This record gives sequence, C-alpha cells and structure tokens, in this order.
Amino acid sequence: MSAPNTYAETTSAITITVEPFYLDEQSEPSNGHFVWAYHVRIENNGTDTVQLMTRHWRIIDSLGNVQEVRGEGVIGEQPVLPPGKSFEYTSGTPLSTPSGIMNGTYQMETDHGKSFDVIIPTFSLDSPYQGGQIH
Repeated sequence: MSAPNTYAETTSAITITVEPFYLDEQSEPSNGHFVWAYHVRIENNGTDTVQLMTRHWRIIDSLGNVQEVRGEGVIGEQPVLPPGKSFEYTSGTPLSTPSGIMNGTYQMETDHGKSFDVIIPTFSLDSPYQGGQIH
C-alpha cells in the first residue's frame, strides 16, 4: 500500500497502515450523508506473538464533532499475529460532513500476558464535495 492517501504508524514493533477511500455510491451529499471505507493492515514486526483485544476509534467531522467507538477486536475477530505475520480488514464510517479525520488505538496482548496500546495513525477522510483538505 503506497498510495498517496496511505497512513502508517509503528508502536512497539506493530505497524498499522490505513488507506481510506470515499464511497460515492453509498453517499448522498444532498442529504448530508458521506461514507468512507478504510483498509487496515496490522503487521507484527516484533518477536512475540500478539493478539488484538480491543479497539478505540475517534471519528471527528469537519465541524469538530467527535464520536468515540470502543469494542472488542475488529470486524468480529480478535486476530492472533505471530512474529512476521499480518492481518488485514476493511471497515467504514459515515459522516454528516464532507470531510473529517479518524485515529485511535488497538489494545494488544502478548502471549506472555502483557497488554499495550498500539497507535492507529490519524488519517483524513476527504470527499470530492469538500472545500479543501484537512491536512
């Protein structure tokens, strides 16, 4: 994933890469409904096996309204990543504004029982209906 709208962050040898994309076919700009999908890749570049336990997302629209989402795992899974392995998934979010940003954390746990947070990089949600990009 090396597209210009790809965002990456590494925390404790876990690399999170996010690529957002606007879903024109699911959006209704005239009704204030804008939808994005985002593809996430989680890579374990460390020496311990880790499991993704929980997620915490902050979704901020262009008016500054914040929505927080917390829950177990991602897309109904709590993937286990041995060293050198990765996990990918795609999810999405709607906004009532034509742009916004997202960021967050995943709580990981090693096979030794140690928990730590991994940063999900802040990424921009840009539609063709906005006045300018946020970043």
